[in-house]
Amino acid sequence: MKPGGTAHRASGVRRRTVLGSIASTAWIVGCIDLAPRYRRPPPPVPPNLPASGVYPVAPTSERGAPAWRDFFSDPRLLRLIDLALRENRDLRAAAAQITQARARYQVQRAALFPNVTAQAGVSFLSEPSSVAAGTAGIGGSYNQKLYSLTGGVASYELDLFGKVRDLTRAARDQYLATKAGRDALQITVVAAIANQYLALSSDKALIAVAEQTLASGEESVAVTRQRFDFGVDGELALSQAETIVQQARYDIERLRTQVAQDRDALDLLVGAPVSDDLVPGPDLHDVAMLEQLPQAVRSTVLLARPDVLQAEDQLRATNADIGAARAAFFPTITLTGSSGVESLALANLFQGSSRSWNFAPSISQTIFDAGVNRGNLVLAKAQRDQAVAQYEKAVQAAFRDVADALAVRGTIDRQLDAQQRLVAANQTAERIARARYESGSDTYLNLLVTQRSLFTAQQSLVGVELLRAQNLVALYAALGGGLDTAA
Repeated sequence: MKPGGTAHRASGVRRRTVLGSIASTAWIVGCIDLAPRYRRPPPPVPPNLPASGVYPVAPTSERGAPAWRDFFSDPRLLRLIDLALRENRDLRAAAAQITQARARYQVQRAALFPNVTAQAGVSFLSEPSSVAAGTAGIGGSYNQKLYSLTGGVASYELDLFGKVRDLTRAARDQYLATKAGRDALQITVVAAIANQYLALSSDKALIAVAEQTLASGEESVAVTRQRFDFGVDGELALSQAETIVQQARYDIERLRTQVAQDRDALDLLVGAPVSDDLVPGPDLHDVAMLEQLPQAVRSTVLLARPDVLQAEDQLRATNADIGAARAAFFPTITLTGSSGVESLALANLFQGSSRSWNFAPSISQTIFDAGVNRGNLVLAKAQRDQAVAQYEKAVQAAFRDVADALAVRGTIDRQLDAQQRLVAANQTAERIARARYESGSDTYLNLLVTQRSLFTAQQSLVGVELLRAQNLVALYAALGGGLDTAA
């Protein structure tokens, strides 16, 4: 047997015993969790959305909105949305927040595992021989070299009461909440771009209506001026004819300003200048969207909305924080240990007799903290209660969003039909009044009244068409936005 073999084997047995004890303790502590069991609060809304009265009556659906690539079919709008998902600065900031939350989660999760370090070094010592020997009168000096190679664990906290795991769970849930928040923001951006696109098209349509009214008014002014020159009409009729012309001119210039501002708003939403080939025309009917959206849906569908998921993830995080706050009342066990080799000669560094190790567990318990731990626990519970209320409000807000959109959906087609009939009736009245005035059987005042009524009715028709299109977008967003994960 080699000299020192017995001591070496004994040392190895001690190390294995220590490591085995650490592993056993780590396995045992994994079974303790002081966080309350999470239970999703029941939705504080009816099980189904309204489906009677002004609301559309349809079979109850279990599905939300389709993906935005399937919902919108206008190629220009699709290109705008795709560009915005790359360039919108709010979405870029949200992506950076996701990266930050993921990094915080990774940092916190690392506390579950020991921090193992390795160190190699050499130290040089030179001192008087009398000091080294502890005897006065010895001359010369004592020189020494010490080579070492060690690896170990520094201050690893055994998660005996689940504090580290609860903090890790809270960090993970906050990360998931940040991702859900980004998804909710994407829905908002997509809907905002679609609405701004529709508003731009609507304002262009209003310009077309005003230009048509201007052309008609100028014809009336020309006829009235002729009649005035021949003494058939007085100056009052000529002035009345001018009013509709000037009103149309004013509206055209005002709407041109609005169109320019619409372009500016679209540029901001997209995050890049919008080229002319991506700008809509004056016909809202060209902005095609999927009409067959779910009408009556179960309220449980709303629980999958990103903003609701975000609120629930934040609620889960506060639930885990309670466990961490409870664990702070109990002792903290910390392990410190290392193992390696040391030798005065580099050639002997890896021989069995050069091995060394140390193991230093410690336990600490707070005796007096002036109520800090108790205050942290009360704070964690209050934050959980706040998160519950915020989650329930998010569900209620989602319910209202869909209900409001459905209320418009149930009547908008009848509104549109009535407004179209009103425009047709005003067109007929204007045509008859014009013929009667030009034949001399009626005054210009009646023609002016019908022209103004027609102008107003046509403007209102554009507004109703815009409302109908934007209602589809609102319903699409309220049902969860149909996130396109490929985007």
